Amino acid sequence: MLALLRVRELVLIEELDLELAPGFNALTGETGAGKSLVVAAFDLLMGRRASSELVRRGAAEAEVEGLFDVSDEPAVRARLAEAGLPVGDELLIRRVVPADGRNRCYVNGKLASLAVLGELASGLASVMGQHEHHALFDPAVQLALLDEYGVPTELRDAMAAAHARLATARDRLERLRAAERDRGARLDFTRYQIDEIDKLAPVPDELDRIEREARLLRHQEVLLETARRGAHELYEADGSVFERLGSLAKSLEDVSHHDESLAPDARQLAEAVVLVEEAARSLAAYGRGFDPDPHRLEALEERREALKRLMRKHGTDLSGVIALREGLAEEVRSLERYEDSLRETDDEVTAARSAAAQAAVALTKRRREAAKRFSTAATKELVDLAFAKAALEARLESAAGDPGPQGADSLELYVDLNPGEGAHPLRKVASGGELSRVMLAVRRVLAGLGPVGTYVFDEVDAGVGGSVATSVGRKLRDVAAHHQVICVTHLPQIAAMCDAHFCVSKEEDGGRTVTRVDRLGPAQRVEEIARMLGGEQVTAKIRAAARELIGPGR
Repeated sequence: MLALLRVRELVLIEELDLELAPGFNALTGETGAGKSLVVAAFDLLMGRRASSELVRRGAAEAEVEGLFDVSDEPAVRARLAEAGLPVGDELLIRRVVPADGRNRCYVNGKLASLAVLGELASGLASVMGQHEHHALFDPAVQLALLDEYGVPTELRDAMAAAHARLATARDRLERLRAAERDRGARLDFTRYQIDEIDKLAPVPDELDRIEREARLLRHQEVLLETARRGAHELYEADGSVFERLGSLAKSLEDVSHHDESLAPDARQLAEAVVLVEEAARSLAAYGRGFDPDPHRLEALEERREALKRLMRKHGTDLSGVIALREGLAEEVRSLERYEDSLRETDDEVTAARSAAAQAAVALTKRRREAAKRFSTAATKELVDLAFAKAALEARLESAAGDPGPQGADSLELYVDLNPGEGAHPLRKVASGGELSRVMLAVRRVLAGLGPVGTYVFDEVDAGVGGSVATSVGRKLRDVAAHHQVICVTHLPQIAAMCDAHFCVSKEEDGGRTVTRVDRLGPAQRVEEIARMLGGEQVTAKIRAAARELIGPGR
């Protein structure tokens, strides 16, 4: 429920802190006092679009804050968690509307988008003015209300899931059928691309190996000459390094018998002799590793250019070309088994269509049962609201063909408000006052079922009075037994039944008009009800009538 509403610099409201009570809250006041501004503040909390025109003249920005108690609202807390917002027993929504610039909204101190706020608001409160009453004309809204009344959520979820599977299967089948038109051309082209790659048969890192070998071949003569000279001078020539080191190693070994400190040097030279011999043999063998083919370098360069052309054509590196070939092969396999895929997908569509139809039948069955109960309950509420011989009927129609995500049903509310005139669609016969009472009757039937904790009724008393107003007040009180109700009203019969009474007034302060809202105590409440009963001339008799209307203990 909404525990606190704080408003700053909103048109005529300079500063307002409104502590609301559970149950039935009534807002009354003279016409033009600013009751609609309080409703506008609620609208901002619910994520409605804001205009800079709402900012009080001379102020930099308007601000609206609402503190909600969500300790008993697990669905709201779950939405907060899903949106990555702080979660607790309290929810603080703040809207800031600058006079110049984009408005901002915050949820529990964290900046949030209007879309996120709208999702949260749908589980918090519902503002129902004349515009929202007319929303009842929408068949989709009527169907949603019926589902809210008597259709299990799991049936609706099953229908939505079955429709999603059917839509996915149909889409896949359509793509396959569209692909059939150019399947042959695509298959030929794909095979051509595979053949082009297979002719070169590239392997990973091949370009690096080609470059290394080509570099050796380009410098082959100097490499071979250097290797031969090294082998010759190290081992093959007279007086080679091998001979001189060997002789010196032998001499040191001989004299080390006279001085053992020379022994390590003798051993190192002996090891060097072995290393020189191994190096000479390696250099001698180096030349034998070269390909004697004089055209080898040309072949390597042609191979490299062919691979680069292939890479440029496909816009990728060599690894990408190899991966592309694998993908093309898979596409060929898919195209070659097209008939199998088409048959399998067609079977999927048939199975999904059957499942969707079964889900729709189950949903329709429960809706028809709910429609009967709803019609009976709503008719009873209308009778209590001074439609003595009225009747409301929820007529359900099921369309042929594949069901949609909400099933195959459409709903139209029919009302018979005037004896002898028969039943007609609600959207064609209801006046403003009648529509307000029909909406209240519907909300009374739905009382206790959710989906929100707070209902804001604006102008619910339009076009009614007398005993009808008393009936409307009782129904609002009944709804307030399950939800917090905030009602803007002009009728004393309705205001007299509230749990908390607030008076909206307008006054001049420092040359500026200011709207204020005060919670009324018992004596003040009598005066306000008396004003609503008698206008400007409030007499002792009118005050007595106000006390009687309020009743003892209220």
